[in-house]
Amino acid sequence: MSDFEQQLRGWWAKLTAWMHGGQRTEGARKAVADLRDSETGRKAEAALRDLRQGEAAQKAEAALRDLREGETGRKAREALRDLRDSDAGRKAREALQDLQDSEAGRKAKAAFRDLRGSSADRTES
Repeated sequence: MSDFEQQLRGWWAKLTAWMHGGQRTEGARKAVADLRDSETGRKAEAALRDLRQGEAAQKAEAALRDLREGETGRKAREALRDLRDSDAGRKAREALQDLQDSEAGRKAKAAFRDLRGSSADRTES
C-alpha cells in the first residue's frame, strides 16, 4: 500500500470516528487541518470540485430537479401518499407490527443479531 493510501485511510478512520463520536475532539480537528494542508488533501479537494462541476454532475442535478419538480415526481408522491393512506397500507403496517411483536419476530431479531455478531467476529480475525 502506498504512503498516500495509508495517509488517506488514517484520515478517513479519524474522520469517521469523529462523525460517530458526536463531538469534535482535538485529534479530529488536527486530522482535518492536516488533511486540508497536505498535498493529498488539496488534490482530493480539487478532484471533488471537478467532479461536482463536471458535465455528468450537472446532468444528474438537472435530472433530479426535473424529477422533483415535474409531473412524474408529483404523480409518484401522490401514489405513495395514496398507498400509505389506503386500507392495504394500514393492513401492511399492522401486519409488520404484529410480526415484530410476535415470538417469530423476536426470534428473527435474535438471529439477525447473532448473524451480525458472527460476521463481525470473522472480519476481525
